[in-house]
Amino acid sequence: MVTSAKMAGFVWKNLITVVYFTHMAKKIHVTAFYKFTKIPEQDLEKLRSELAQYGEDGDMRGLALLATEGLNGTVCGTPKVIQGWKDLLKSHFGEIMFKDSFADDLVYSRWYVKIRPEIVTLRDPDVHPDGHHNHLTPEEWDRVMEQEDVVVLDTRNDYETEIGVFEGAVDPKLTNFQEFPDYIASCSIPKEKKVLMYCTGGIRCEKALLEMEKQGYSNVYQLEGGILAYMKQFPHKKFKGECFVFDHRVSVDQELKPSSRYHLCPHCGDPGDVRIDCALCSKRGWICERCEPEAFKTTCSKDCAYRMSKKSVPTTTT
Repeated sequence: MVTSAKMAGFVWKNLITVVYFTHMAKKIHVTAFYKFTKIPEQDLEKLRSELAQYGEDGDMRGLALLATEGLNGTVCGTPKVIQGWKDLLKSHFGEIMFKDSFADDLVYSRWYVKIRPEIVTLRDPDVHPDGHHNHLTPEEWDRVMEQEDVVVLDTRNDYETEIGVFEGAVDPKLTNFQEFPDYIASCSIPKEKKVLMYCTGGIRCEKALLEMEKQGYSNVYQLEGGILAYMKQFPHKKFKGECFVFDHRVSVDQELKPSSRYHLCPHCGDPGDVRIDCALCSKRGWICERCEPEAFKTTCSKDCAYRMSKKSVPTTTT
């Protein structure tokens, strides 16, 4: 016999489940993806138009890039629309690894599908990734880091590495990815050393790994799916800090939730966590550590910085 207390508990539990899944359904689904695959140049525009139309019809936001070497992007929308987007990409390109996360609001303000010479810019026509070369799954990566003598190499830009890195990683301090070949040519990493390289979602490493092999390294591996895939399985472990993402979230924390710490600096666009009251209008804002020492940049916007600079310029009389 079911007591009234048990029945009440059953109803309450199911109500919580319904509320939870209703809430999740309303969340914005964010997915990052790439695939190196040959796309005939004459097919690019037709494919771009099809993908762009799907996104417009589904009110998606984000950026997808197409090139003769493949596709790359991060997009967002409702869960139903993003599932349809995945199905559409798979119908053209087969299996693709998607790195998923969620946000309460759209993380991009616009929708673009663009054709580019490369889906990640290295400007070396001799580097042709196949998307499967020397990958380590997050589980394999975690084990190798614990059990073997390796060099862990970050291939991201300096403003990304400042807010989060794998423990013990070498940071090349790149200002853009095109500097990577020169860094490898001059670095002190022994060519016989086992190197584990990583980036946000995996795509930069596809080219960085081939560049290292081109320069004589023979024992280089990359993290499959990048930091995003690792933190999904191993939060609060070997990756320390947050992971920069190229959208309104600025970065994601260890649970892949939008950052509550970092904001885009209005002056340089880098992640910042220095809280200020605007020196001109007193509005609360955030800037980065690099901009903080500059007097005009203790302001909440470029407009306020410009107006501050004008106020501070002494007038001359004749």
